[in-house]
Amino acid sequence: MNNNNNIQLPAKLFSKQSQALIYNYKEAAVQRMLDFDNVSQRETPSVAGLVHPGSEGGFYKAFFGFKELVIPIYNSISEACQENPNADVFINFASHRSAYNSSKLALLEPSVRVVVIIAEGMPENEARSLISIAARHGKVIIGPATVGGILAGGFKIGNTAGTIDNILACKLYRSGSVGFVSKSGGLSNEMYNVLSRCTDGIYEGIAIGGDAFPGSTLCDHVLRYERLPEVKMIVVLGELGGWDEYGIVEALKKGDIKKPVCAWVSGTVAKIFPTEVQFGHAGAKSGSTAESAEAKNKALLMAGAHVPNSFEEFSQVISHQYSRLVENGLVNPVEEISPPELPLDFKTAVKAGKVRKPTSIISTICDDRGSELTYSGVPISKVCNPEYCIGDVIGLLWFKKKLPPYASQFIEMCLKLVADHGPCVSGAHNTIVASRAGKDLVSSLVSGLLTIGPRFGGAIDDAARTFKHAFDCGQSPEQFVETMKAKGKRIPGIGHLIKSADDIDKRVVILKDYSKTHFKSSQYLDYALEVEKYTLQKANNLILNVDGCIGVLFLDLLHSCQLFSMEEIKEIIDVGYLNGFFIVGRSIGLIGHALDQKRMRQPLYRHPWEDVLYDVEE
Repeated sequence: MNNNNNIQLPAKLFSKQSQALIYNYKEAAVQRMLDFDNVSQRETPSVAGLVHPGSEGGFYKAFFGFKELVIPIYNSISEACQENPNADVFINFASHRSAYNSSKLALLEPSVRVVVIIAEGMPENEARSLISIAARHGKVIIGPATVGGILAGGFKIGNTAGTIDNILACKLYRSGSVGFVSKSGGLSNEMYNVLSRCTDGIYEGIAIGGDAFPGSTLCDHVLRYERLPEVKMIVVLGELGGWDEYGIVEALKKGDIKKPVCAWVSGTVAKIFPTEVQFGHAGAKSGSTAESAEAKNKALLMAGAHVPNSFEEFSQVISHQYSRLVENGLVNPVEEISPPELPLDFKTAVKAGKVRKPTSIISTICDDRGSELTYSGVPISKVCNPEYCIGDVIGLLWFKKKLPPYASQFIEMCLKLVADHGPCVSGAHNTIVASRAGKDLVSSLVSGLLTIGPRFGGAIDDAARTFKHAFDCGQSPEQFVETMKAKGKRIPGIGHLIKSADDIDKRVVILKDYSKTHFKSSQYLDYALEVEKYTLQKANNLILNVDGCIGVLFLDLLHSCQLFSMEEIKEIIDVGYLNGFFIVGRSIGLIGHALDQKRMRQPLYRHPWEDVLYDVEE
């Protein structure tokens, strides 16, 4: 009859000071336990620690009332028990495949008194093995296949009793007079509601689980309730299948249970089926006649339990027995209290429209909240079609516009032209040195990108700004050059270390040819070429370089495509959009250099002494 080899369970399993270790924890279950703590006015949280095998430790943040709580995460059960000797309840959310080993380890820990196994489908031989281990070590198992249990106003296991709204409605935040035990977790929630209306509520409720071999039986907990002075009446909800309820029948006949017992065994509907019926639980199947719901209900009634004719009458039977206890002075109805208000989680409050909070970030270029990501309103599925190129993506995300094809192709051309310029330029050099020093790809890339500035690749914006100002102010090329000279400033976009009028930069030629074919206007390019004629009179390498060419051509593009107002064009130039083309394009080449060095397994780079002029006094 008793799976625990007639080992008597301790009368009190939980208190308002009980704490749990949660294995393979579920975030919602953890927060629900802590929310119950809050409405029950516990001083200490019921969750002492979390066990997540394979983790590197750390902490998990949750709310304990209005305060944020930091809960430690442990890699092993032994470590968690060692660090939290007062945590005597182990709640196991492991799957049926691994619940046996973790439950066994917990049962062998001296500090653990109660092991709760949530998993359904644990093999029967494993369940029986755990029952035997628990009996030898004087431990209590609730489950397998259980939702857990609850000490009203004291301690809650996992998701027992459902949401906080249900807990408040069932008055589970304060102690009542009824000891309740069931096989079903779902029906437990229903019965908590019934008992809150028909009595002063539960003192404790346990769902033992629906497997054929529960770690503790209905009778085990009924006998506990008999010894608990706080429990004045006992309510049992059984189900067809198995012999568990007959343990209660036997105890009633022997006089071991003297408190009133209200009981119902569900599954009477099975009699209308012509063959054996398997209900939701593994142990809930109509086997022999003695295992039927009718036979169990009759046996309980004959033994002295108060059994209704149907489940619909169960609440009336419970209410009647409770009223008799009150009339006889055995129960003093609980004085109702108002539980403290539970803070709403921010997301819940926002969804309910109960708070307003200024946003921290504004995004006008994309939206990832719906079923499909959008770039400036264009669904990502459309962006991935062949007619959209990378230039179109940049147009959407940088300029918030679908650019005409020639403009998008020009952007792609710029990216291609600036993608790389050999290993000797500063950005590539830094990337190579970092890669050979063993740095990862991101670090190597960033070391190269950090060299981008006015002297390397960062002149596109400055060139656009400078040439636009000179042209818009009506300065002649000669006036522009001499004004910059008088200020002691170089002209951004003019000059090259290697290329000259005799060795033309092919990239500039490609850009100029493309603009002449596709652009409606080239006024800024024409102006820049006039400036170049003047600067070439001073030195043969003072040519319009690729940065300057991209800068002035973008001015022409922004004006000629007729998608941008004058204010928008000014903003684009002032904010500094255009250097982004060099950054994006050159990142391709820098990544190539970093990977090239790693692929060749190049050693640490050290600059040669002979390439350094040492000018140090002896």
